[in-house]
Amino acid sequence: MLPEVQGWLRRRTSSARDWPLRDLVAAKGETTVSVVLPARDERETVGEIVGVIRRELDGLVDEIVVIDSRSADDTALVAARAGARVHAQDEILPQFAPLDGKGEALWKSLAVTTGDLVVFADADIRKFRASLVFGLLGPLLADPTVVYAKGCYDRPLNGAPNGGGRVTELVARPLLNLHWPELAGFVQPLAGEYAGRRSALERVPFLTGYGVELGLLIDLLELAGLDAFAQVDLGSREHAPQSTEALGGMASQIMLAAWSRLERQGKIRTRGEPSPWLAQFSRSADGHDVIERDIGIAERPPMLTVAG
Repeated sequence: MLPEVQGWLRRRTSSARDWPLRDLVAAKGETTVSVVLPARDERETVGEIVGVIRRELDGLVDEIVVIDSRSADDTALVAARAGARVHAQDEILPQFAPLDGKGEALWKSLAVTTGDLVVFADADIRKFRASLVFGLLGPLLADPTVVYAKGCYDRPLNGAPNGGGRVTELVARPLLNLHWPELAGFVQPLAGEYAGRRSALERVPFLTGYGVELGLLIDLLELAGLDAFAQVDLGSREHAPQSTEALGGMASQIMLAAWSRLERQGKIRTRGEPSPWLAQFSRSADGHDVIERDIGIAERPPMLTVAG
């Protein structure tokens, strides 16, 4: 690990316990805070998450916005009843043809929120705790030079305290260490819980798929530099595990995200575009069936460039 990254780790890593809620409310002043939950078919968890934020973070969080990403269940209704303001993803910025993916929901949330600070959190978290939000706000409220705070945590899976995060360990971390060693100090580079200043978030593009977190790290590093980042230990985080097939699709999109940044930064030369198709296999009576999935990603421009 680079010496400057080791120094950053010591200087810029904190714990949610280091940021008492009462101190954050006092430090908030006139700063406004938005919490964004991108959600697709998350009726089992989204209501509890919204409820915890409303009950425990009154006075700190000014608005809770759920971006409903074409849910087939009543996620939107559950979130609204819990007290969130709900927007259908495809109805935001209708001048843009709808695209798929988590990054699309996050990008569009910037058009319907108003907070000076924006906190993103996944809507599938079990046993949600308010510290997953206010811990991220600590560095941003305490230090105006911090523009982006990333959460890290244990990811229990099947009884193992850190059995989750397979795509991080097998794909994202090796890519970052190889090509962006300044980012090697992030414990959970793909964490869905992070917060940033609107002034910075609106100046970078958003990838539309599961590569959005990797893209934001790389683009914000280029925009603001490593010392503008902070990392907060949020304890542990539980969510429903994904199938191996689903993780393969996520890993593919992260590779495409890295490829796009490597090309943009002049770190690679290619003779052709990477394929947006992933072939996977399932056992059948006749041997193996081929399942092809479109794992292509797109990119939205910085929100500051978008006319209202």
